[in-house]
Amino acid sequence: MTVRAVLEHKDAEIFSIQAHNTVRTAASEMRAHSIAALVVKQGEQVVGVLSERDIVGAIARYGENALSLSVEALLSRALVTVSPGDSIKHAMRLMTHHRVRHLLAFDAGKLAGVVSIGDVVKHRLQELELESNVLRDACIAAH
Repeated sequence: MTVRAVLEHKDAEIFSIQAHNTVRTAASEMRAHSIAALVVKQGEQVVGVLSERDIVGAIARYGENALSLSVEALLSRALVTVSPGDSIKHAMRLMTHHRVRHLLAFDAGKLAGVVSIGDVVKHRLQELELESNVLRDACIAAH
């Protein structure tokens, strides 16, 4: 299964925030949309991802003042990306290696979507269920 298959089963809307906005604004946006991460942009250029995990870490470091920081202040500049043709297993390896829960999917230089660890687990479980059913059917047919 590919990243493309995951993206095709997701809502097409990609939620984003401008880098100059405050962390408080980002947290409010995440809550309003029931999401765990936002794509961060400077103008139209994607510069990163801000997650709930980043916000919690900032609050632990800076206390209540973290909410007044700009989103940009919390970003690491290393973007972890995939392309729609990449396998789910590749996405899983990237998430594990880079210790991230969200990957940006780019297709021909354009943001195609965001793949979360929840998306990956859901689709991997579907793959395993299908494999299990095929093996069960083969076993039944053989007897």
